[in-house]
Amino acid sequence: MAFQHRATFNGRLRTTGGRFLLKTENLEFNPKMFAQVDEATRVGIIRHELCHYHLYRQHKGYKHIDQDFKHLLKQVGGLRYAPRLTPTKPIRIWVYRCENCGQEGLRRRRFDTSRYVCGRCGGHFALIGQRSA
Repeated sequence: MAFQHRATFNGRLRTTGGRFLLKTENLEFNPKMFAQVDEATRVGIIRHELCHYHLYRQHKGYKHIDQDFKHLLKQVGGLRYAPRLTPTKPIRIWVYRCENCGQEGLRRRRFDTSRYVCGRCGGHFALIGQRSA
C-alpha cells in the first residue's frame, strides 16, 4: 500500500522515535534520535510507524498490544522499541546537607531550604553545591 499522508520531524519528541497521529494520519519523527542512530535503526523506526499507519487504514489492530501489529512488525523487520539516547545535556544534581546530623541529600531540582527539614533529625538543610552525574 502507498503512503498518502505527510511525514515530518517534531523536535518536541524526547523518548520516542516517532508517532502516528490518528486525527490526521500523519507521521512524526524525532530528529534528535535520527541524528544519533545508524541507518538500520532509522529504517526500523520508520517501518514501525508505517505498521501503525497501514493497519489503521485497513481497520485492523494498529496498537502495540494487538497481534496484527506484532505480526506485521516482525514480518517487515521494524523495531519494537526505540533505542535509548545518550543525554545531550549533562545532568546536574544539587547537594544538600543537614546542619545537625550531616545527612546528605541529592536532588535534581533546587528547593527552598527554609521550608523543608531533615527526615532523620528535624534539622535544617544547607545547600552545599552542584555536581554533575
